Amino acid sequence: MSDPDYLLSFIKEDAPFGDVTSDALLEDIRCRAFITAREGGVIAGLNEAAVLFMHFGATILDNSIDGSEVVSGTIVLSLEGPARGILLVERTALNIIGRMSGIATRTRKMSSLIRSSGCSCRISATRKTAPGLRLLDKKAVLLGGGDPHRMSLSDGVLIKDNHLALVPLVTAIQRAKETSCYRKVEVEVSAPADAVSAAKAGADILLLDNMTPALVIETLRLCEDAGVRDSLIIEVSGNINETNLLSYAIPGIDRISAGVLTHSVRNFDVGLDIIRGS
Repeated sequence: MSDPDYLLSFIKEDAPFGDVTSDALLEDIRCRAFITAREGGVIAGLNEAAVLFMHFGATILDNSIDGSEVVSGTIVLSLEGPARGILLVERTALNIIGRMSGIATRTRKMSSLIRSSGCSCRISATRKTAPGLRLLDKKAVLLGGGDPHRMSLSDGVLIKDNHLALVPLVTAIQRAKETSCYRKVEVEVSAPADAVSAAKAGADILLLDNMTPALVIETLRLCEDAGVRDSLIIEVSGNINETNLLSYAIPGIDRISAGVLTHSVRNFDVGLDIIRGS
C-alpha cells in the first residue's frame, strides 16, 4: 500500500503544523540517514517509508526487500536528503516499519509452525485490525506468508452468529446465494451438526468457531459421512495462537485464522541514525 495521500495522512496527524523543533534548530542542511533492524525477523513497510521520505525530498540509496528476513544490525534502508524532511518523517516511518514487520514476523513464525507439522493449511488474518491501518496490517500478513482473509465487509459474505440470531441458518444461506452467484458464502458455526446443516444448505466455506480440536475432528468426520466435505473449504478460528496452533493443524483443515496476528502486535525494533552530509 503506497498511496501517497493515505500515507501522508499519518504525517498530518503527527505534524499538523509542522515540526516546530527542527524548524527552530536547523538551517537548510542535508544529511544521510540509516534505518537499522535491532532484532531479527521479517522486514516490512520499507516501501511505505520510502514513499514518505521521497515525498519530502529524500533519495533512497539502498534498501532491503519487504518480506525478506533480516538479522539484528542490518541496515534495511539508507537515504540522503534535507534534514528537516527526514526528521519530519522519522517517527512515522519507524512506526509503520515496526508494526508491519512485527505482524509479518509473527505470521512467518506461525506459518512455519504449521508447515513443520506437515499440515497444508494456511494461516489467515481477520478483521481485528487497528482502524485506519487495515491496509498496512493485511499487507504485512501477506508479506509474512499468510492469507489476508476479507479486506472488508464489502469483500465477501460471512454469515456470523449475530446474523443467525436474527435469520434462520438455511434461510440466511439461501438469501446470500441469491444475492450473487459470484461470491462464495462462508458460514460461522460452533457445533458439528450445524456445520453439516450449513454445508447441505449450500455453504461454500465453513468457519468452525471456538471449537475444541476434538470437535473439529468430529465435524470433519460428519461432513465426510454426509458426503459434503469435498465441496467445502474449512476454516478454524477462535483464540488461536502459538501455544495451541499445532493442535488445530489437523489434516483436512484448509485455513486457520488468528486475530492475534493483528490485534496484539509486538512492535519490531528498528531505529534511525543520522550523519551530517557535505
